[in-house]
Amino acid sequence: QLQLVESGGGSVQAGGSLRLSCAPSGFSLDHYAVAWFRQAPGKEREGVSCISVGGGSITYADSVKGRFTISRDNAENTVWLQMNSLTPEDTAVYSCAADLHYYCQGYVWDDYTAWGQGTQVTVSS
Repeated sequence: QLQLVESGGGSVQAGGSLRLSCAPSGFSLDHYAVAWFRQAPGKEREGVSCISVGGGSITYADSVKGRFTISRDNAENTVWLQMNSLTPEDTAVYSCAADLHYYCQGYVWDDYTAWGQGTQVTVSS
């Protein structure tokens, strides 16, 4: 099973920033669209953002537009999620997933090909 590894989570105060990283284990992201998901305690997993293989097609959930920025560098085989102006409502486990399509196909977790274990983001007020 293809796996992804997330890093960069942690605890910050409201208004702070974090930068999450997503890297593959043993394969290249060159042909994969990559999405970030999050799951807060007691809530369903939700899609946060997705980026196409070339980086030219990006989507964001309405709740993070203007605050989060997804980016990728295929040479570094890494996708990042820059999160600014964090609020307690952003507290969740953030996970990345890769899909063997050039463009993002949506935010259905099981439709993706590779998944990470997640990294905890905690925002205090």
